[in-house]
Amino acid sequence: MAFLAKKMFVVATVVAVLALATGAQAASCGKSGAGFEAWKPEFAAEAKADGVGSKGLAALARATYATKTISVDRAIHKAFSGSVEAFMKRRGASAIIARGRALKKANAALFDKIEQNYGVSPGVLLAIWGMETGFGSAMGNQNTVSAILTLAYDCRRPEFFYPHAIAALKLVDRGALSASSVGAAHGEIGHTQFLPGNVLTYGVGNKNLRDKATALASTANFLKSHGWRPGASAQANIGAIAGWNSASVYQQAIAQIADAIDAD
Repeated sequence: MAFLAKKMFVVATVVAVLALATGAQAASCGKSGAGFEAWKPEFAAEAKADGVGSKGLAALARATYATKTISVDRAIHKAFSGSVEAFMKRRGASAIIARGRALKKANAALFDKIEQNYGVSPGVLLAIWGMETGFGSAMGNQNTVSAILTLAYDCRRPEFFYPHAIAALKLVDRGALSASSVGAAHGEIGHTQFLPGNVLTYGVGNKNLRDKATALASTANFLKSHGWRPGASAQANIGAIAGWNSASVYQQAIAQIADAIDAD
C-alpha cells in the first residue's frame, strides 16, 4: 500500500492549462460514479481541444470510476492530523533516517551528480523518497488514468485535478504513461509520487518516474524551481518543501528527517 502523502502541488502550468481549456468547468462534475460514463465524452471533447491525441483519448475511453480513490480522498485530512512528533512516529521517521543514510552512501555518485546539477542536497530527496513510497517499495497499484480522471470528475476539487487529468492523457500520448499504468490513489506517479501535471513541468529526461534516478532528479528540479537554496539546511528551505506538500506537519517532518540524513 502506497504511503498516503498527498501533494497539493502548486504548478506553474495550472493557470495556463485552465486558460487554454476554456471548457474546464463545462463538463459537469458528479458526487458518485453514476454520471462518470456520461461525463467522459464531455471531458474527451475538452481534452481533444486542449491537444490530447488519439492514445490519450483511447486511455480516457477505457477509464473507470475509481471508488478506492474517492474513499482515500475523503479521508485525506486524517493522514496529516496531530503533532509533528506523532506524524513522524506514525510514518516511521527513524526507519526512514536509518535507511536514508545507508542509501545516501550506496548511491553517492548519483546524489553527487544531482546536487551538482540542481543544488539540492541528498537528505531532502531521501526524506521525500522514503516518506512517499518507502524508497520505491510501495508506489501504488491504482490505475493512474482512472484515478486522476475520477478526481477531475468528482465535485470536491475538480478545478485542482482537471489540469492533472489533461496532463495524464498527454503523458499517455508521449509514452511516459499507458492506459494500464498504476500508481497511488490520487494519480501520483513513481518513486517520489508526482502528480501528472508536475511530471510534464518538472520531470527530466524521458519522464519515467518509475526509474529511480529520473524520479530523484525530477524531484530536485521541482525543489530548485520552488526556490531551494544550495548549501542551506532543509529547515532553512522549508518554503521549497512547502511547494511539494501544503501540510505543515509533513513539511516539518521532511525537514527534520532530511537534516538528520545530511548530518551523517
